[in-house]
Order: sequence, then structure tokens, then C-alpha cells
Amino acid sequence: MTGKLYIVGVGPGHHDHMTFRAKQVIGESDTIVGYETYVNLVQDLIEGKTVHRYAMTQEVERAHQCIDLAKSGKIVSLVSSGDPGIYGMAGLIYETLAESGWNPKDDLQVEIVPGVSALNSCASIIGSPLMTDFAVVSMSDLLVPWEIISKRVEAAAQGDFVIVIYNPASKKRIHQLQDTRKVLLKYRKPTTPVAIIKGAFRESETIVMTDLENLPDHSDQLGMISTVIIGNSSTYTYKDLMINPRGYKSKYNLEEQTNPDLKV
Repeated sequence: MTGKLYIVGVGPGHHDHMTFRAKQVIGESDTIVGYETYVNLVQDLIEGKTVHRYAMTQEVERAHQCIDLAKSGKIVSLVSSGDPGIYGMAGLIYETLAESGWNPKDDLQVEIVPGVSALNSCASIIGSPLMTDFAVVSMSDLLVPWEIISKRVEAAAQGDFVIVIYNPASKKRIHQLQDTRKVLLKYRKPTTPVAIIKGAFRESETIVMTDLENLPDHSDQLGMISTVIIGNSSTYTYKDLMINPRGYKSKYNLEEQTNPDLKV
């Protein structure tokens, strides 16, 4: 029997938004592996299957078990929140396989099933903040030194990118977002719009619209399932939405907004 390994994005966290292919391969699989929180998101889809649940810091163990199970003939779905290729398990799986001399054409079959990443789902909830170029930065310095992350933040700030921040804070990760805010205030107005989306498309979803000046007042909303979107010099808010102009106004002579709810 030939096994197969699916690396499945089940994001953003609600079945209505999970891709058809993600549901299909989970149904085909006899074995499910994943971080416990992500496995719980698909609990009703995996009844009767063999399930291996892992804690947050056991990524390497997860990768090795998935590969071993698939090589033994199992059809395995490694579930990942959002998209497995964006801060997910896809990279670690391919790194592990590459070190073993794996040949994609002849050896174990591996398929990445893309999902809806946090940047997509969170942006859709708060409006249209990603209409122009944006940068995505994780505040987690477990694998990337903080000095490098800080340089990336500075470069994105100088380039006037809208910035999406993954993993903004944890019990041990306190100063990173605070330092990022200080860097951004060198280049952006204190009134620059900021959105904090926690648990997007899950029952626990919360949304806070604020700005760079008042971001520290909402530290209770920051955590591992939170995403922070920070606007650039063109971003504005309208009725609790964050909008980044695409440039059509000048092309099509759209009328200037005069609504008092519009804040630039």
C-alpha cells in the first residue's frame, strides 16, 4: 500500500470558509496529525480516524511522525491553521524530507493543500487594508533573531508598506510589539489606523480598531491567535473599516468623500 502526506490549511477557522480540497483530503485520510488547537477546528470531520495531537512546541516531532506514518502506507493529513506555507508546517516537512534525500518524483507523495491565511481572513473582516503593497512580519524570535526582525520592520516602515504582524505577543514576548511601534512612529503619524483581530472567524472572534498612539491600551487583545494590521500613509478608516486606496480615484475621477465618518 502506498501512503501519502497532505499538509492541509484548515484556515481561517470556520468550515464555511475552508476550501473544498481541504475537506476532501481530510475525508480521504485515515490519520490526522496536528497541534491540538488546529485539530479541534476539524473535530467533526475526523470521527473514526486515528488522531495524533501535539503541543505547541513539538513541531519537529510532528514532522517526523507524519513522514514515518505516510511511508508506512497511511494516508496522513497534517492540519495547519491558515495556510501551511505561511508560518506553517510546510517548510519543516520539506526541510526534513530534503535532508533525507527524498525525491518528489519517485518517493513519498506530498501535497500542500493551501488554506486561507490569517492576513487574508483578517483583512476581509476589517475592510480592504491590503489593496497596495504590504509586508508580513512575525514577532516570534524563537527561530529568527530579534535583531533581524527589527531590521525587517525598519525596512517595511521606510518603504511605507502596510504591515501585517503575526504572533504579536505571548506571555514571554512583551517588548517586541512595543519596539515595533516605536520604530513605526519614526515614519508614521500617531493617528495611523491599526486593527487587532483575535480568533478570526472563530466563535471567540474579537476586533479592535485603534491607532498607533493608542495601540498599547489594547495589550489584553494580543496573543498567539491575534493578528495586527498597521496601515501606511494612505490608509484611512470609515465606519470601523480600514481602507487602503487602490488608486482608482484619480483614474476614474471618483468624487472626494465628504462624509464626516471618514478619517484620514
